[in-house]
Amino acid sequence: MILTQAEKAARFHALHTEGKIFVIPNPWDAGSARMLAGLGFLALATSSSAAAGSMGRRDYAMNRAEALAGARIVVEASNLPVSADLENGFGDEPAVVADTIRTAASIGLVGGSIEDARGDAQPYERMLAVERVTAAVEEARKLPYKFVVVARAENFARGHPDLGDTITRLQAYEQAGADVLFAPGLPNLAAVREVCRSVTKPVNVVGTMQNGAVSLAVLQEAGVRRVSLATGFYRAAMSGLFEAAREVREHGTFGFAAQTMTPAELNKFMRD
Repeated sequence: MILTQAEKAARFHALHTEGKIFVIPNPWDAGSARMLAGLGFLALATSSSAAAGSMGRRDYAMNRAEALAGARIVVEASNLPVSADLENGFGDEPAVVADTIRTAASIGLVGGSIEDARGDAQPYERMLAVERVTAAVEEARKLPYKFVVVARAENFARGHPDLGDTITRLQAYEQAGADVLFAPGLPNLAAVREVCRSVTKPVNVVGTMQNGAVSLAVLQEAGVRRVSLATGFYRAAMSGLFEAAREVREHGTFGFAAQTMTPAELNKFMRD
C-alpha cells in the first residue's frame, strides 16, 4: 500500500511519541534509500554532508534547490517517512527559514532539521536563533499534517563546547515549539544524559559518537529517543570503495570481491 504524505507524517510523528528508541539512518541516493528501507528501518533522513559528498562536494556547498532535489530522490525511492537535513534553512532570516519548511513539505518530506549556525560559522545570537525556530514551527503548523521540526544547537559541532549554552538554547527551542531537539557533537554520555534531563521533547543523537562505543540500549537508558547516523553509512561505503580501489591500484589483486554482496543480493533491494 502506497502511503500518502499525511499517513507518512502520522507514522513519523508516532515514532517520536510512542514505543521505544528508534534509529533513523541517512541515505544519500535512491539506492542507499532502497537498501535501508528493505532492511526494515522505519524512517529515513538525509544528511547534508553525505548528500554533498555524493555530488563530489564538501558539506555546505549545495544550495537549497540542490539539497531538496536530492531529498526528493530519497522520498521517491521508498514508502517510508523522510526527514531532511535543511542546514540553517538556507538563509539567515526567519522568513527564509519558513519558506524552506514550506518548500520541503511540497516535495513530500514530513520533517526537517534547522541548525542555529550558518555553514561552519559560530552559532547565531540566541534571540535570532529562537526567532528562526519559531518561524519554522509556525510554517510547519500551517500544513494539513504533522511536520516534525528538529531544532539543532550547533555549539559543539562548531568548536564552541559550552554545554550550559547548548542546554539553554535547546530549552528555548523547545519553548518555541520544536518537536525534536538535537545537539550534534556532544562529547560523552554524561553530556547526553544532561541534555535529556534538561528538556521534555524527544532528543536525537548521532549513534556513531565515540566511534560506536555507545550502544542503542545505553542511549535509551540515557533518555535518548531518536538516533541518526549522519555520514556514518556514507563513510562506511566510501571507505569500502577506497580500500577496494587501493588494493587493485597498488597490488593488482581483487580480493575485495569476496567480501562484497553479489549482484543478486543487491538487486533484491532495487526496483525493476
